[in-house]
Amino acid sequence: MLKIYNSMTQKKEFFQPLHPGKINIYVCGPTVYDFCHIGNGRTYAVFDVIIRYLRWRGYEVTYVRNITDIDDKIIKRANDNKEAFSTVVERFTAAMHEDFSKLGLLSPDHEPRVTDYLPSIIRLIEKLINNNYAYVANNGDVYYDVRQFKNYGCLSHHLIDQLESGARVEISDIKRDPLDFVLWKIAKPGEPTWASPWGAGRPGWHIECSAMSMDLLGERFDLHGGGKDLIFPHHENEIAQSEAATQEKFVNIWMHAGYLQIEKEKMSKSLGNFFTIRDLLQNNKPEVLRYFMISSHYRSPVNYSNQALLQAHKALERFYNALRGLPAAEAPFESDFEKRFIAAMDDDFNTPVAFALLFELTHEIQRLRDKEIALAAQYGALLRLLGSVFGILQDDPDCFLQSREDTFVIETLISARNQARVDKNWAEADRIRAQLAAMSIEVEDTVSGTKWKQS
Repeated sequence: MLKIYNSMTQKKEFFQPLHPGKINIYVCGPTVYDFCHIGNGRTYAVFDVIIRYLRWRGYEVTYVRNITDIDDKIIKRANDNKEAFSTVVERFTAAMHEDFSKLGLLSPDHEPRVTDYLPSIIRLIEKLINNNYAYVANNGDVYYDVRQFKNYGCLSHHLIDQLESGARVEISDIKRDPLDFVLWKIAKPGEPTWASPWGAGRPGWHIECSAMSMDLLGERFDLHGGGKDLIFPHHENEIAQSEAATQEKFVNIWMHAGYLQIEKEKMSKSLGNFFTIRDLLQNNKPEVLRYFMISSHYRSPVNYSNQALLQAHKALERFYNALRGLPAAEAPFESDFEKRFIAAMDDDFNTPVAFALLFELTHEIQRLRDKEIALAAQYGALLRLLGSVFGILQDDPDCFLQSREDTFVIETLISARNQARVDKNWAEADRIRAQLAAMSIEVEDTVSGTKWKQS
């Protein structure tokens, strides 16, 4: 049976969906005020693999990933650029979709935007006020009364009396307690606003995800995910406000992806080590970047470096070299490789073990290639099938191995070398081969013709 690590209980649990055969999952989406960075990409790539695997195993998955389209950062960017906040939102939402598509991320079944859910957000706030879990402050803002929720700290495993006001806890004389968080912000000059029972304003950050997830998936659903940085305060506050409103358990299992670091340091614009997805896609194949993001266990931290991307590229080359030249075939049914792959992924989506099996399968394909080509082809089909669960290995091997901007020049040189070999001009053939090697091109002469790849 499938086991998933629950951040709430801090242990792996056997997973039983609330409705047999169906899984509802909500993953907190980006705030669209800038291009998505590679930390965002890592989080959404690992959840993409999780959703692909669950569907491959036969579950009917409803995947919701929201867009935060109103926020302090969006407003600041719009004011700085002297443009409407909606213009900022549309520009960076389009960029996000483009980047995610290049990474091979599946589109969510629902992609709700905060500004489309204002009525639901207002109703939820009203319910919290009526249940005595929220209050209207003297300035008109609405705050959640944290100390009214006895289970506060259950996800982050913080004792409420030990929580200190800091960078992530807004301090204000208006609030009853420093830990109280805003549900509705009264309008300030130069900000977009919406009408509410408490006056014109806009929602706080945390309330939006509770309203959207419960509207689309119900008051209780199976899985809720995001990066580890969201455990506190965002997900902690989601639990507090959702369960205070419904008096029911909000989510069965909480999942969190590990941090991404740059050369073992936190990614930061001030450190000059901040990279967006599109920054890296300028000089790297999307599949290489995707492999780098998903090959580590989703709960583990992942360290970005040029060496890590090089290793990812070499790993994919090994896979595609094994697939190259194989005839079409059907994957063997319920092979030992597939069973072991499932066992690894059923153990909290253990991608490192699953990838180790793919390398083992690759070795077997190469071993069988000259002895039992039919069986090698079947294993090649299996490699593609299992690779599809990770969203990789679906390209033509030659396209991956030969993708360079100077392909025409390379092909011309290879044609010239082949003619020199026909003419038995071995010195010229060797000279061209050396020229290709200097271009990092490795040639292989086979019975079906000359093949080449980047070395």
